[in-house]
Amino acid sequence: MKPYAQLTPSERAGEYAGLKAEWDALKAQGRQLNMARGKPGKQQLDLVSGIFGLMQNPGDYVSGGLDVRNYGEMNGLPAARRLFADILGCKPEQVFAGGSSSLQLMYDTIAKAYTHGLLHSPRPWCKEEAVKWLCPAPGYDRHFRVTETFGFELITIPMTDEGPDMDAVEKAVQDPAVKGIWCVPKYSNPEGIIYSEQTIRRLAALSPAAPDFLIMWDNAYCVHEFEGDYVPFPDILSICAEAGRPDMVFEFASTSKITLPGAGVACFACSEDNMAHMEKLLAPQVISFDKVNQQRHVLYLKDKAHTLELMKKHAAVMGPKFRSVVDTLDKEIAPLGIASWRRPKGGYFVSFDAMPGTAKRTLALCKEAGVTMTSAGATFPYGKDPKDSNIRIAPSLPPVEELEQAMTVFCVCVKMAALEKLGV
Repeated sequence: MKPYAQLTPSERAGEYAGLKAEWDALKAQGRQLNMARGKPGKQQLDLVSGIFGLMQNPGDYVSGGLDVRNYGEMNGLPAARRLFADILGCKPEQVFAGGSSSLQLMYDTIAKAYTHGLLHSPRPWCKEEAVKWLCPAPGYDRHFRVTETFGFELITIPMTDEGPDMDAVEKAVQDPAVKGIWCVPKYSNPEGIIYSEQTIRRLAALSPAAPDFLIMWDNAYCVHEFEGDYVPFPDILSICAEAGRPDMVFEFASTSKITLPGAGVACFACSEDNMAHMEKLLAPQVISFDKVNQQRHVLYLKDKAHTLELMKKHAAVMGPKFRSVVDTLDKEIAPLGIASWRRPKGGYFVSFDAMPGTAKRTLALCKEAGVTMTSAGATFPYGKDPKDSNIRIAPSLPPVEELEQAMTVFCVCVKMAALEKLGV
């Protein structure tokens, strides 16, 4: 196949006619295929269904002398806090174990900063004339939506191969209205980038003008390799403490893609001083989260080593799906010179950059042909991709055979959109 830019007008017209006929045939099949969200597939959910058979005897509901069925332990079952500390590499006293959703904990942290202020806030953020927030992009749409909901001004920070563009970050934080930054440091959503140690240390060494500047460190994919061995990752809490800024970061994680997305356990981790501040704010709101579920996860996951063994089983399911996506793109799209994409070794997404000006058209064609994907622009603040290029591919939910069908449709649509942009 020749690169599309090298085709003559008549060759482009002929190529487009053939693709249009193929697209019409695919559309006529009436399939409904979904690659919109990073949901674990049924095979992964079945893999961990044994978690429900663990707590059969009264003694199973006692942990360290605590009856997990009763009130108490607002900041989580001590055994659950130890489990997360083991996985994240921090101290148990720095961990707050909550309910099933890390996004809920993130929202609540921002909400408390807005209504009451953080530990070093001169005033609640709702009393500020303006609040600005740094958003590395392409990034996670739900992060952006949280800060947009509170009326913050979202500032796009370009992503590099090592994480956020730190020159841009260091310049932006000189504005006292800039209160924080979103970070997905390992297998970033959607690009699958692992922040370099230099980037992490530059983040920890920031000297923001705002005394309550906050790094929201969403370590969602901390143990989520699907190719190769587990990649150890530095503890952001200790690095910030070494840099003299122990209170500048809140870290978040969950078991959503380890056990059950709808019934897992989430946590945040922070300095002990931040924990004391948050406990005061949480006390009127929370008596305790679901300690029965926390105990269930402690019994099932046991420790980091056992958790990593489980993640190898997830990798055996996920790996073939991601290879199917990348292999299809390499075969169908690479020779045409119309797009680029990353080859992650973990996480839940493949970041695809179509020819500028074609992402929305590509996804509109996909939708007509029965393939649902994350909206174009979703990976940028306010849902506006300035290049109309980035598309997030989520391979995890469909079985491999359905994924292959969806990728066939996707590649046809990418080609059609590119030819339309070139002129047919």
